[in-house]
Amino acid sequence: PGLIKIRLKFLNDTEEVAVARPEDTVGILKSKCFPGQESQMKLIYRGQLLQDQARTLRSLRITDNCVIHCHRSRGAGAAAPALPEPGPAGPAAPGLPLAGGTLMVPTVMVVLALGWYFRINYRQLFTAPATVSLIGVTVLVTFLAFGLYGQ
Repeated sequence: PGLIKIRLKFLNDTEEVAVARPEDTVGILKSKCFPGQESQMKLIYRGQLLQDQARTLRSLRITDNCVIHCHRSRGAGAAAPALPEPGPAGPAAPGLPLAGGTLMVPTVMVVLALGWYFRINYRQLFTAPATVSLIGVTVLVTFLAFGLYGQ
């Protein structure tokens, strides 16, 4: 009685459910859900960063089944990935921060380069709609790549 369920949503789209009392503070919620990592965790509710550790959940109007977004900042001592830990993304050499998503843009660029190579050297195999599609995909990937790396 008097307990509320809070859905904690992480950057990798995983969710956990935390049970708390409306009288609990943001600091208590962090210490319950992320023991030893409270200073690294950033909690966001309705677009607002919950910075005041002394505010109660009730004063923030956090009710049953609300979603709080969680982000683990990489402080001086933080070297682990965001919580909860995702499964291994693939083989990586020790000391190299490679994950599956890191190689996605270069892989797509290589595939596009191959598409253009075949378009130029074997143009008899490409119809007009295929060429227009290749141009469209190239433009889309270019905008995505600049948007991703331009931040």
